[in-house]
Amino acid sequence: MFKDSRAFSSFAVDDLEKAKRFYGQTLGLEVKEETQMGLLDVSLPGGGQLMIYPKDGHQAATFTVLNFAVKDVDAAVDELTNKGVKFEMYKGFNQDAKGIARAGGDNYTPNIAWFKDPAGNILSVLDEFPAV
Repeated sequence: MFKDSRAFSSFAVDDLEKAKRFYGQTLGLEVKEETQMGLLDVSLPGGGQLMIYPKDGHQAATFTVLNFAVKDVDAAVDELTNKGVKFEMYKGFNQDAKGIARAGGDNYTPNIAWFKDPAGNILSVLDEFPAV
């Protein structure tokens, strides 16, 4: 039914201008402002699209809404930290001083670190998945 449709993700923010700067300048993504509809169209690596829209009374989700699979989690964390991004610490994950939960042992996740956008939406950088 949907195999030939175009799918994309979307979520809300409380301040579109802050989101535009964060996703465009801090994360380095291509961001287009759709002034007629009052939203942002973000081009994601690999050809995906993300729609970000403003919402009065926005409440951020308590789960990860967007993941960036990267070749080197440490390098991504270092680069984002240098741009002022703060990484989150969560109970139940054995995270190091950088905020990276490392794979191995009792930790069954890939190397992953979580951070928030200016609206409080949770994002992550994590190891690329092996090709299937």
